[in-house]
Amino acid sequence: MTELTDLGVAALRDGVRDGSFSARDVAQAFIAKVSAAKALNAFLVETPDHALAAADAADTAKAAGEDLKPLAGVPIGMKDLFCTKGVPATAASLILEGFTPTYESTVSGKLFAAGAGMLGKLNMDQFAMGSSNETSAFGNVISPWRRNDGGNAALAPGGSSGGSSSAIAARLCPAATGTDTGGSIRQPAAFTGIAGIKPTYGRCSRWGVVAFASSLDQAGPMARDVRDCAIMLEAMTGFDAKDATSLDLPVPNWEAGLSPDLKGKTIGIPKEYRVDNMPAEIDALWQQGIQWMRDAGAEIVEVSLPHTKYALPAYYIIAPAEASSNLARYDGVRFGLRDLPEGANLQDMYAATRAAGFGDEVKRRIMIGTYVLSAGFYDAYFTQASKVRTLIARNFEHAFEKCDYLLTPTAPSAAFALGEKQADPIAMYLNDVFTVPASLAGLPAMSVPGGLDAQGLPLGLQIIGRPLDEQGVLNAGLAIEQRAGFVARPEVWW
Repeated sequence: MTELTDLGVAALRDGVRDGSFSARDVAQAFIAKVSAAKALNAFLVETPDHALAAADAADTAKAAGEDLKPLAGVPIGMKDLFCTKGVPATAASLILEGFTPTYESTVSGKLFAAGAGMLGKLNMDQFAMGSSNETSAFGNVISPWRRNDGGNAALAPGGSSGGSSSAIAARLCPAATGTDTGGSIRQPAAFTGIAGIKPTYGRCSRWGVVAFASSLDQAGPMARDVRDCAIMLEAMTGFDAKDATSLDLPVPNWEAGLSPDLKGKTIGIPKEYRVDNMPAEIDALWQQGIQWMRDAGAEIVEVSLPHTKYALPAYYIIAPAEASSNLARYDGVRFGLRDLPEGANLQDMYAATRAAGFGDEVKRRIMIGTYVLSAGFYDAYFTQASKVRTLIARNFEHAFEKCDYLLTPTAPSAAFALGEKQADPIAMYLNDVFTVPASLAGLPAMSVPGGLDAQGLPLGLQIIGRPLDEQGVLNAGLAIEQRAGFVARPEVWW
């Protein structure tokens, strides 16, 4: 018999509805898995009572013959960037240690209203700044995957949503929330062999989500397959008057619209994504993905995104600039850590609190951001980067005159060992080379697992769509998923 923890969102939802098992049985199975997998360091806080309460509510409703909520019986993980009422939210930073929100983020509130239970808060890169989950103040998340070369190196689960990706791949939860600023849903999904979608900017409310870069941050779902992502996305999205950037649009029924048939669709292959020194295995998977698109009925065309080469430097000006502004609120006065040396004045307290509370990567980005916003450098850096961002968005608009979706690799490599790139920030930032352009343009984009490299590690393919065309992105992802037939999973060692 299949273990309950091997089932995804759709299977769990349907099984509870048809009486194959109870929601409490599901919750207890996942709670036990979470408790036994502390070696992965994926969860910062475990909330079994929350998961059980939601499960009992689902079972009570079923027994009473009531219609079940869309996610009744489905326990999920919550990235620790989302404020959750009565449960600590730290953004994996010491500066927020001890902070317990008295309110619920819009996204988590929507998921709970849809019947989902919460298994706990998931570890992440501090303030969502990182690509390997090595910047958390509470220790590295470890990927459940291992190389097949006989070595035992601990691998990065990607970042910043590394706790989410690790937990889903290890079957600790069927799905989780993530946030994506420059690739933080898609890159960890690729590293761990799961699916993840960043919707159009504004689809999911940012209210109650700890801010990194406000014009880029976007919540999205991570799950084992495309269908589960569609189910989660439906529950997460919707207009929110508390968020000025929230889109006042109806929420489509993405699950019902899923189709792997791409007849009449055109897939664009951006020539600028063929970067120097691209690993042969990444290029081979990309070529295989192109063939899968043809097999699904799509026409393939080459397109040009000429300003792609400027996307990464522009991102690492804009995102730190916004971060330096957003993180100025952490001063030791209102919430979280306060470091008050004896005899210190207010300025001394600010400095001591931030020195003790922020990690090295956060400090690095605050310093970069403060510099590019400073008098004399604002026009030279931030203004120029903003212009480049506009040009990148126009490149996509022109490309979409020739095609419906773009197909690219998700990341320039498979998962690397923890510590392997930590000493070189530039090498770490290059992990986002394929994901950042879509973020700068606010476009929907998804990573789907496509295969394994020679060391037995997952590789992902990315689909980028027009604004608001999440359905098309999901459908193209489903076409890849069905043809790739990816069923690999990590062997349990934890």
